[in-house]
Amino acid sequence: MRLLVTRPEPDAHRQGEVLAARGHDVVLSPLLAIAAMPEVDLGLDGAQALIATSRNALRALASHPERAAAIRLPLFAVGDATAKEAEGLGFGAVTAAAGTGEMLARLIADTLDPGDGPLVNLAGETVAFDLRSALAAKGFTVKQPVLYRAVAAPALSEEAISRLMAGDIDGVILMSPRTAAIFADLVRRHGAVTQASRLICYCLSAAVAQAVRPLGATTIVAAEPREEELLALISTEAASS
Repeated sequence: MRLLVTRPEPDAHRQGEVLAARGHDVVLSPLLAIAAMPEVDLGLDGAQALIATSRNALRALASHPERAAAIRLPLFAVGDATAKEAEGLGFGAVTAAAGTGEMLARLIADTLDPGDGPLVNLAGETVAFDLRSALAAKGFTVKQPVLYRAVAAPALSEEAISRLMAGDIDGVILMSPRTAAIFADLVRRHGAVTQASRLICYCLSAAVAQAVRPLGATTIVAAEPREEELLALISTEAASS
């Protein structure tokens, strides 16, 4: 299949290599650029654990002056990929949820006691799920330092728009609601709505599919919100076509 990859770097190249190894023709057009904010105070004093809902937060932590203190605390990750990133950073006690913010909130509430101290959610400037409020409703105090900004791309890559206009792309991989919304907006700006409506949008979750639905394209949602599930879905679709 001819697939458009929209993840930020370095994940775009990594995902593209996986897809190319499976025989797909890959076009890269990262729709977000990650900018770390190393001056932010993490607020670790008295914290009982950290929370990470994305690998980007952990990559920002890697160059943060409070990294050494942070990795001594237990960390709760939204899923396996984020957990692996944390372990690679040096965290010794990492617990992974099954891939969604709701599942992560339940895991933390079932595991920790609000009376043992606040939690620190390592966040980006924009969050897809309000984990802070979900945990506050269960009695937790959650600090939420913003470690990075995700800046929207001003345009699709030249190759992406050229091939999209030529009808030379079969599908687009969308990993977050914000990325899906940016893709829909850029398609409109490029005057490529008709061409994009013929694509298959491979979406990590129902929320992602909802964000791209205004384009009128076909949306297919992974059974579970994990990259491995989405890539397996693409392989199944490719085999059946």
